Amino acid sequence: MKYFDVIVVGGGAAGFFAAINLAELNPKLSVAILEKNKEGLQKVKISGGGRCNVTHAEFIPSELVTHYPRGEKELLGPFHSFMTGDTIEWFEKRGVALKIEEDGRMFPESDSSQTIIDCFLSQSKKMGVEIFYKQSLVKVEKEQGLFTLATQDSHFTCEKLLVATGSSVKTWKLLETLGHTIVPPVPSLFTFNIKDARINSIPGVVANNVEVHILDSNLFSEGPLLVTHWGLSAPAVLKLSAFGALELANRDYKFEIEINFIRQSLEKTIDHLKEFKLQLAKKLVHKQSLFDLPKRLWKQLVLAAGINENEKWADLTKVQMENLSEQLTRAQFQVDGKSTFKEEFVTAGGVDLKEINFKTFESKLVENLYLAGEVINVDAITGGFNFQNAWTGGFLAAKAMSQ
Repeated sequence: MKYFDVIVVGGGAAGFFAAINLAELNPKLSVAILEKNKEGLQKVKISGGGRCNVTHAEFIPSELVTHYPRGEKELLGPFHSFMTGDTIEWFEKRGVALKIEEDGRMFPESDSSQTIIDCFLSQSKKMGVEIFYKQSLVKVEKEQGLFTLATQDSHFTCEKLLVATGSSVKTWKLLETLGHTIVPPVPSLFTFNIKDARINSIPGVVANNVEVHILDSNLFSEGPLLVTHWGLSAPAVLKLSAFGALELANRDYKFEIEINFIRQSLEKTIDHLKEFKLQLAKKLVHKQSLFDLPKRLWKQLVLAAGINENEKWADLTKVQMENLSEQLTRAQFQVDGKSTFKEEFVTAGGVDLKEINFKTFESKLVENLYLAGEVINVDAITGGFNFQNAWTGGFLAAKAMSQ
């Protein structure tokens, strides 16, 4: 039986961040990390295409929380205590400079997630944090003020326990044995599977500024849209998948979307097309893309409007003009299923937020049990926001446990 003052279950972002801060805040405490895999920080490693999207350059707490479909209200207080600026300062003090990209995402200047991993491993070693790999938790109990943890081949005991295992069904079941309520998990960040002649032949095309609405719902988003080999992706779709996670799961990922490719009204678009008919009378409609649309996308929408490749602007009928306007502003697509967004699988679900004290991230049900990261029912859209939740929860839990 190995004893530590504090044990962190989960060698991911929140777990390492909490353990390092805890050891720095109170060097007298013995701290250990239990990681089920042969190495930790795997999500850090693959994040941002291997560059690690550390956080996002949003420095106002009330604005930052709007990127969290679940946890918006609960994270407002914690973000006033530790958020983006604190994250930047934390890494810079430990030799890792971050940079801001045009879309607000922040990465290490090295453009390598290994920089973050090396930082965590070196700081853990420096502060005497013991790391036990290949330790999958199979049982946890609390008796006489002490937690007893059993893995497949070892036993540990501690006074304070932080669970930061991410979206782990196995861990959620163990937390249920301690009395916690688990909100059933559903996928949160995913792309839409669509088979449609308008997009099947043009993978890789990006429409930079569209509006997407899920029909028969209030779900709406805007931003870049990427045509993929299986359907549609990029921020406009990923935001919808996050904020609509529960509703889209209930629909079994079969639903219709409407896209406004040019973000203007049908009526205004018809007026513009009438002007183009006069100005471009002798030109072929499909040859020259308008409204700043990619050429390949423009051509497909023109064909979908019933305009063949040999037709000139002057020859367009009223019906064809109306059809083209519909394709540009109200194009409907049938979604039939989802695909994981890269390797960055995120779920909605986890420990019920009502059972957590968000000043300390301590359980309201079990004294000295702390929970941080995606093990709780918090998730965010893509762009570094899930990591910021991990840093904030890890730091505030460490601060509370250090006292």
